[in-house]
Amino acid sequence: MKKKTDLELTPDSFSRASTLRELMAKAQHHTQAEQLVLAALPESLAKGTRFVSCRDGELVLSATAATTASQIRFRQHEIMEELRKQELFRFVWKLKVKVAPPRFSERPKAKMTPLTNENARLLKEEAGHTKDKQLREVLEKLASHVRD
Repeated sequence: MKKKTDLELTPDSFSRASTLRELMAKAQHHTQAEQLVLAALPESLAKGTRFVSCRDGELVLSATAATTASQIRFRQHEIMEELRKQELFRFVWKLKVKVAPPRFSERPKAKMTPLTNENARLLKEEAGHTKDKQLREVLEKLASHVRD
């Protein structure tokens, strides 16, 4: 009978799982490369930028805004010169920047601004002239949001 696999991640299971070990090594290598790239970028551009990959001399970065991507492209020679000082990026000859907006962003909370007395009076007056009952109710409800 086949033995049930162990799904618990412990230091012992980490040493046994060669695939997991390779994956973790790649992730650490990627993190180190990203730190080197972000260190080579000007501080103002490093905030919204991520390292994607570096293959065949082509460095691929991702920026959260088009303005950041344009600034990186504008300063690419300066950035690549700084990166080539590192052993890992000494053969980089091309820089590609992609724009990838953040997936989730907090929306500002909608502020309800109360009406002035004059605007509330105008809404009530308009509600009095309206024949449609539902529209009249909506206008009267809007008119009730008066600034004190």
